[in-house]
Amino acid sequence: MADSSLPRRTLLGGAVAWTAASYSRIQGANDRFRLGLIGSGDRGRFVMSQFQATRQVDVAAVCDIYGQQVDLAQQRAPGAKGFTDHRRLLEMKELDVALVATPDHWHAQTAIDALNAGKDLYVEKPLSLTLEEGPRIVKAARVNERICQVGMQQRSGKHYIEAKREYIDSGKLGKITLARTWWHGNSYHLRRAPASLQTRPTNLDWGHFLGPVKWRDYDPQQYFNWRAYLDFGGGQVTDLFTHWIDVVHMFLGQEIPHSAAAAGGVYHYKDGRTAPDTIHVLLEYPAEFTATFEATLAPGIRGAAVEFCGTKGRLYIDRSRYEFHAAERNAKPVIVEAPPGDMTLDHVQNFLDCVRSRKLPNGDVLIGHRSAQASHLGNIAYVQKRRLNFDTVREEILPL
Repeated sequence: MADSSLPRRTLLGGAVAWTAASYSRIQGANDRFRLGLIGSGDRGRFVMSQFQATRQVDVAAVCDIYGQQVDLAQQRAPGAKGFTDHRRLLEMKELDVALVATPDHWHAQTAIDALNAGKDLYVEKPLSLTLEEGPRIVKAARVNERICQVGMQQRSGKHYIEAKREYIDSGKLGKITLARTWWHGNSYHLRRAPASLQTRPTNLDWGHFLGPVKWRDYDPQQYFNWRAYLDFGGGQVTDLFTHWIDVVHMFLGQEIPHSAAAAGGVYHYKDGRTAPDTIHVLLEYPAEFTATFEATLAPGIRGAAVEFCGTKGRLYIDRSRYEFHAAERNAKPVIVEAPPGDMTLDHVQNFLDCVRSRKLPNGDVLIGHRSAQASHLGNIAYVQKRRLNFDTVREEILPL
């Protein structure tokens, strides 16, 4: 829900209110950035490698609650200091930027701490675990005049930008009434903890991992496959749909739905998970279109994409290509392959460019809040088993 101390107009109006203090940290054209990584797991180390690939960044510090992850990150960043507490890392005055790739339940605290410490920030999606956290992170970025990029890399994807310009901005699709999204067979949500984690390693701080979450005894699955548990993340909805609903927001210029409904459940994988293995979400927007998401972990179906359906045709897009199908009978589809390379690198480069220029990045923190918010509404509708009506000005769920 919206933070009453941070109304919507403040979120938007503060976006360009840079003062002279903002420019004190701009790097010279030939200077290198010094980065601190918070959350050194698989994704954190990968995104760190994309920063290194720009040849503009030195990794000065890495942090994780599990010593083995720190060791693995330091192998890729020799000379980087190792930490188990992100607050100690953020005390390093020489750090210019921070990268947060923790589990979702730690995003808000680590992001706000980094911003309050004066670091420009790249934070993995989803920005938040709850509706209430998003405005707090936006406020921290604006008050501290920091650049904050959320890791929704489609915003920097060349073929996404091209498809939007060619078929959405031009009006070639006509009136768009439906945006369909799906992401099936994502086996990452089915990971099983290895034998090495069945007993808690002595260098894994379980209490620190739990952080704001209520206490429970060490559980290797909840640590290793935390995305399957709603205490730590939002399951497939915030992990996968957040990417796709952000594409919908990017293309259609609408960011706040006024209703949400959902259905699904743990239909097959009865392994203690609390996030559904099958889910359908339906959002409705004031501009008179609906956006849907469907996902199942069942291996019989795979694939992930967004499809915009309009009165003059439809546009399909995924991470490898886009296709335009005109509504006219016998019209030949237009198919365009994505250029080679990883969009994450483009997104990281956009962030570094904006750290220098102080312009808002492609995946600015407010954009990240809106996309996480839409996903949270889907999850809340699923948990409460009801249709939600959402006040798009106050950003609050309306009472029944």
